[in-house]
Amino acid sequence: MARKEFVVEEVQKLMDNMENVRNVAIVAHVDHGKTTLTDSLVARAGLISKELAGQQRVMDYDEQEAARGITIKSANISLGFNYEGKDYLVNLIDTPGHVDFGFHVVRAMRAVDGVCLVIDAVEGVMPQTETNLRQALKERAKPVVFINKIDRLINELKFNSEQMQQRFVKIINQVNKIIEANAPPERKEEWVIGVAKGNVAFGTAYNKWAVSYSSMKKFNIGFKDIYDRCVAGEHAWLVERSPLDDVLLEMFVKHLPNPRVAQPYRIPILWKHGDLNTEAGKSMLACDPNGKAIGVCFGVAYDEHAGEVAVVRLFSGSVEKTSELYVSTKKVFARVQQVGIYMGPDRVAANKVIAGNIGAFVGLKDVYVGETISSEPMEPFEQIKHYSEPVITKSIEVKEQKDLPKLIEALRGISKEDPTIKISLNQDTGEHLVSGNGELHLEIIEYKITKEKKIPIITSPPIVVYREALLGKAGPIEGKSPNKHNRLKVTVEPLAPEIIKAIEDGTVHEGRPKGREVWEKLVELGMDRDEARSIYDIHNASVFINGTKGIQNLNEAEELLVQGFEEALDQGPLAKEKMSGVKVTLTDATLHEDNIHRGPAQMIPAIKRPIYAAMLIAGVSLLEPKQKVLINTQQEYAGAVINMTNGRRGTLENMEQEGETAAITTILPVAEMFGFANELRGATQGRAIWYQEYAGYHMMPRDLVAKVVRQIRERKGEKPEPPTPAFFLE
Repeated sequence: MARKEFVVEEVQKLMDNMENVRNVAIVAHVDHGKTTLTDSLVARAGLISKELAGQQRVMDYDEQEAARGITIKSANISLGFNYEGKDYLVNLIDTPGHVDFGFHVVRAMRAVDGVCLVIDAVEGVMPQTETNLRQALKERAKPVVFINKIDRLINELKFNSEQMQQRFVKIINQVNKIIEANAPPERKEEWVIGVAKGNVAFGTAYNKWAVSYSSMKKFNIGFKDIYDRCVAGEHAWLVERSPLDDVLLEMFVKHLPNPRVAQPYRIPILWKHGDLNTEAGKSMLACDPNGKAIGVCFGVAYDEHAGEVAVVRLFSGSVEKTSELYVSTKKVFARVQQVGIYMGPDRVAANKVIAGNIGAFVGLKDVYVGETISSEPMEPFEQIKHYSEPVITKSIEVKEQKDLPKLIEALRGISKEDPTIKISLNQDTGEHLVSGNGELHLEIIEYKITKEKKIPIITSPPIVVYREALLGKAGPIEGKSPNKHNRLKVTVEPLAPEIIKAIEDGTVHEGRPKGREVWEKLVELGMDRDEARSIYDIHNASVFINGTKGIQNLNEAEELLVQGFEEALDQGPLAKEKMSGVKVTLTDATLHEDNIHRGPAQMIPAIKRPIYAAMLIAGVSLLEPKQKVLINTQQEYAGAVINMTNGRRGTLENMEQEGETAAITTILPVAEMFGFANELRGATQGRAIWYQEYAGYHMMPRDLVAKVVRQIRERKGEKPEPPTPAFFLE
């Protein structure tokens, strides 16, 4: 087959032929071989030598990625290929597999129309495999599957040909179960995978060969040939007949959609609140390069020379140097100073980027991941929602005060690149509190600050992030403003679980409700119509309702009441931890007629204090974050592992045995995860592999609450004992 090496200018030309563009993310569980597989495609495009493919890991260009041997952030590359006499452009994103960096996967899904799901033949469908596939289907990205490392089945597990095929059938069935449960109903039949369909390939990325149904027919290779050559270690024979890049490229071209095919079914999901009959809607559905420029920023990178770089998937129109673009959340226009495309670590200048492609734009200051970018103001895209939450916090201080502005700037930049990081300032101590998804996540942030930004810092040991939860209902409770001129009565009760889920999923947006759509959705979920229409604010998956009638001057105090409500939810009464899932109703109010007596110093305490008192009367407890931990070990160590996890308050969920190995799934509190790796190593003599994923917040056992509350309060410089309701009603 004629091979053609493409240079950047030719990649630029390929953008115009939308039928031959594919936007693809390579996704998998950690260590299943994504980056190794990507190398073969990069070599096919002529950017690295074929000999180095699989070893160079060209997309892991970050120093920490190379050192740790894992992908930490998504890397974008635009590759030109010639396939069967036609030129194709594949905009490829290599994503991380480690759970701590899951947000990079989530946002990559917004930018692509298809995913190549890589699965280790020995380990099979793992927690992150499932999470990533579900996320892809939610964003309407069509999957194809590559079952990797099949030589391990022969060399390590000593499988025969029949056992190998049984393993493949098991993996395909597991994947199809997830597709059938999460794919759009009208696409299920088309999207399920099968060997005969040609949307599944098998092979070994490290040895650079793969086979699919069509390649086996084309090159006349049978399953016995594959088995015999693997046993003999004759990988070169297989590479010569059925190279990995050929097989993958054929899958991308034949089984993944081009932007013009994908956008008509993707846009209604990604732009739920937009009107598809407007000019913008029609232009995106058609992926019209001549329409208004509309795109979504799915990545922010920093360039020490150019500054902030927005990585954008364009759904409509085109963008070139000097284009004026509207940044949705900032409500400002900004001029594009440079346009580029990514070639792995390098951002290369381009003349323009057109609809259906991925580009890099310099000049859009203060842009965030998930930001809507357009040539004129429009309804923004749905927020990019991540499935996990920051569960571990460290405090960070500068060693020398003169470095404080540099630290603030560095943290600001890091939080833009990775919105899952939460950064807050402790006003009393002056330290910055940085919350992340796990210990590794926080280690990488520290590395960026100290090594990349060269700022000397002092950090605390990691602290677990808890939440407070309301146990019952209480009220009406009356609170007074400090000057005793204003009185407010409130009731509190837990919010219905269906409504909490809708807010957390993003179906109901947080903030001040706009338009009837919000309250209609809440009524649909079971909320009383009058209550739904009277919502002041939605915050932390909680609602604040105005249940009063005809109170004079209340509208003038509304902003301050909302501020007080949000402050009360951000720092609960028990341990000043975030509170969620609460319904607060203002039932009555007596306000001073003169607004000079209704300022922030009066109204904020007047609403916060009765909310706190009512919560304490109703009962408040702690929620703790938990993680689902999957441990693969040898059969003989299973008992020791279960004893160890039980000793750390683990709940055994599942245990499967296959041959000599045992797979143990347990739910563990994050607070019990510190030092886990070392203890597991000891219990199994180093013969265990373990993975974790976020498992949400769960109620803490009652006998532990008082002790943990005391520890949190002391750490925050508060009195050890939590306040009583009377304290807020004095």
